[in-house]
Amino acid sequence: MRAVGHGRRERATPGPVVVDAMGGDHGPAETVRGAVSAVRDHGVRVTLVGRAGEIRRELARHGAAGEIDVVDAEDVVPMTERGAGAAGRAASSLVVGCGLVRRGAGVAFVSSGSTGAVVTCAIRGLGKAEGVLRPALAVALPNVAGGSTVLIDAGATSDPTPEMIAQFALLGASYAELVLGVADPSVGLLSIGSEPGKGNRLTRRAEELLRGLPLRFHGNVEGHDVLAGTVDVIATDGFTGNVVLKNVEGSVRAALTMVAQEGIATPDRLREVAGRYDPRTHGGAALLGLNGTVVVAHGSSRAATIARACVVARELAEGKIVTRLPSHLTAGPAT
Repeated sequence: MRAVGHGRRERATPGPVVVDAMGGDHGPAETVRGAVSAVRDHGVRVTLVGRAGEIRRELARHGAAGEIDVVDAEDVVPMTERGAGAAGRAASSLVVGCGLVRRGAGVAFVSSGSTGAVVTCAIRGLGKAEGVLRPALAVALPNVAGGSTVLIDAGATSDPTPEMIAQFALLGASYAELVLGVADPSVGLLSIGSEPGKGNRLTRRAEELLRGLPLRFHGNVEGHDVLAGTVDVIATDGFTGNVVLKNVEGSVRAALTMVAQEGIATPDRLREVAGRYDPRTHGGAALLGLNGTVVVAHGSSRAATIARACVVARELAEGKIVTRLPSHLTAGPAT
């Protein structure tokens, strides 16, 4: 492929990644900077959605005026919005951005806004794939066995039914197969013990359903299995999954800080290990189960994370993961 300006590479993509410029704790400044990096450093086509005047001022700061398309959306969904009211804000960057993807003006949508609001607007704007009860956020976490473990749900649905968790497992297994290349992925259910029947009513019923699905179900797994490589996919509810994800990020930082203080490893080596679990590395979580590609970045995302999220979104779109997932999804878990 021929290299073009600013270190970009020309790639054939059917359309741009639509980015919510106003979402997150640091939008639009960091979001625009990340979008510029995605375009210049990674060759991702991008459309920014939000308050056009603010976005263009930020683009001008980076000498990128006219380099990235801007779609005006004057309303901003606050980070405190849990989701219920977001879909009704027709002029918001979330609603307008999802609408662009629905109409084919973009191949994927990226936002670091309130997770609940992004999920609500994505469901309303793009619709759930056939047979899907609720979408779920999937994050691939590096494990000590040298591979990755897909954690699902990482925060989309805090209070799912057992049937939803069973379907999250199907979505996660499909993601591991299609995106990570894992043949016949093993699936575990996060619980308080590995023995059958452990857990609360939600997990006990989910375990019963999982045993009846066309999956290589390992059984229950515990918190210490998340990074151990015990299974390829760990299914849980969105509340627990989000706590686990943030605990992993914080625990890795804390452990490496203690190692650094003891002088056990070189700073370069510690930075390399820490980088594997940095949100800037994985960019965000893929929202699976929709009629469109959506990547939800961390609310505190800086430019590097936004750029990576754009790359992930493009790769998911190019791989046609959205259209391939339903063929791996059964009509639904038995009730």
